[in-house]
Amino acid sequence: MKKLMIVVLSFAITTCIFAQEKNKDSKMSSSKMNKMHDKMQDCVVMENGKMMVMKGGKTMGMDQDMTLKNGSTVMTDGTIKMKNGETKMLKDGQCVYMNGKMGMMKMEKMKSDKMKSGKKG
Repeated sequence: MKKLMIVVLSFAITTCIFAQEKNKDSKMSSSKMNKMHDKMQDCVVMENGKMMVMKGGKTMGMDQDMTLKNGSTVMTDGTIKMKNGETKMLKDGQCVYMNGKMGMMKMEKMKSDKMKSGKKG
């Protein structure tokens, strides 16, 4: 009888430990995913011929050149100078994320971000 109680107790403790570890891992992954999502939102974008910085859900005018994580430099006029020396010019709606990847920004997204930051557009 004692051996059975020890086996059952050991099983219960082991189950509790694994359950806690699983919850801890899932919390960390969702936290990491949120951080990745936030970082992907941070970018510089050409909007109506002006360079804007979107950071932490707020949009503001770009007042100085920025060097991105991949070594590229984005200038206030929309010129991107890649680390390899190649240059590109952003067009309206094009954005560059902080990791250096380029994409297109939807106009509705820019308008909603302006509203969040208190600007009228």
